[in-house]
Amino acid sequence: MDEEKRITVRLPLELHERLAALAKRDRRSVNSEIVHLLEVALTGRPADTESP
Repeated sequence: MDEEKRITVRLPLELHERLAALAKRDRRSVNSEIVHLLEVALTGRPADTESP
């Protein structure tokens, strides 16, 4: 099992709404969408719409 680190992040309401809309489109939770976007940003691989 992968280890996980829990963090608290404060987001502007507009950013949270945008993340929620992306997550809904991609059928992910907001948390999964954030993890996906961070992985894409940090690895440089193209974004996809497949659930992790």
